[in-house]
Amino acid sequence: MADAPVDSVVSVPVAVVGAGPAGLMLAHLLGRAGVGTVALDTRTRHEIETTQRAGILEADVARDLVETGVSDRILRDGYEHEGIEVRSAGRPHRIDFKRLAGASTWLYPQTDVFVDLADARERDGGTVHFGIRDTEVLDLTTDAPRVRYTAPDGTRHEIRARYVVGADGSRSMCRDLVPEDRRVRYGTEYPFAWFGILAEAPRSAPELVYAHSAHGFALISQRTEAVQRMYFQCAPDESVDAWSDDRIWETLQARVAGEDGFRLTEGPITEKTVLRFRSFVQEPMRWGSLLLAGDAAHTVPPTGARGLNLALHDVKVLADVLLKALGGAGEAALEEYEPRALQRIWRAQNFSYWMTRLLHTAPGASAFDLRRQLGELDNVVGTRAGRAYLAEQYTGWPTRDHAH
Repeated sequence: MADAPVDSVVSVPVAVVGAGPAGLMLAHLLGRAGVGTVALDTRTRHEIETTQRAGILEADVARDLVETGVSDRILRDGYEHEGIEVRSAGRPHRIDFKRLAGASTWLYPQTDVFVDLADARERDGGTVHFGIRDTEVLDLTTDAPRVRYTAPDGTRHEIRARYVVGADGSRSMCRDLVPEDRRVRYGTEYPFAWFGILAEAPRSAPELVYAHSAHGFALISQRTEAVQRMYFQCAPDESVDAWSDDRIWETLQARVAGEDGFRLTEGPITEKTVLRFRSFVQEPMRWGSLLLAGDAAHTVPPTGARGLNLALHDVKVLADVLLKALGGAGEAALEEYEPRALQRIWRAQNFSYWMTRLLHTAPGASAFDLRRQLGELDNVVGTRAGRAYLAEQYTGWPTRDHAH
């Protein structure tokens, strides 16, 4: 198919494979600097914006969305969270981000981030093609790589670029383009998953609640004033069909119960899903004219709310080095990308792994394992140093004051 005729050919400095938040943010940042891009995605826009994903943004990310002109909707529709609650052995402990780390986080669903970015690309005249198929990336070891794809109407097209960015998510095709003998993949699988629900109910708490109990882990999150997102630990092969609404609420209530009498506000459950997760990093993040970003290069478990934030940090760094490379600095500028990105990636991997192991009960855990885990939780929530560590990690190592 690589040599088959095409219906059109366009030339741009950067082709972006993947038009989720990471790919669109990169296209947006480059577009603001006058660099043309074409972004592609096999999913339709409707599919992307109706897939429920993460909802917590670092203050730095929230600031970037506003200050780079994507949208200020987060300031109107988002919710600033100045901390989280960690419940351990039935006792609530608040981690005050503002006091401990000088920053906050924002509850703003990834679907809204995507909508804002897609609207901004349309507003600014950016080229984005959704619902494409048969993507091929060619000639990566040259300075003239090509991307070929089939449009929804069946026509075949080619993009000629100087650089190709693979931002095509956790099932990335682009990551496999790095030769097997030149890449290293690091990762670990977890012996548990999350059972997630969407419920039509008022908020049960003003901020996120992370609960560790003898009954297992639970996370109480929010979406809007009337729709809430909640999770509890389950087996990776759990079937949603085995769980009635009553059983779900009974499980969640048991896991957050405590001496303060806290209870969740219940309501109709509109969605049930089992979320499996892993930790993963592929190096290198650059091969020839290809650069990887976001979930195409790394994934983290959702416990630490780092995934989307990490992807948007990648493309912020990548936009900077691409502008230098295209502006005359050449290949040398691209050498900055991987070390700058990987420093944060591995810090986030460590935090996400630590947070996951801290709060979940591993299958087959002994009585010693459980008591040791409670001791670690006590060290975290019961000391200022422990709370400060959690606050700084969770807020993404904030770089400046974030008052809006």
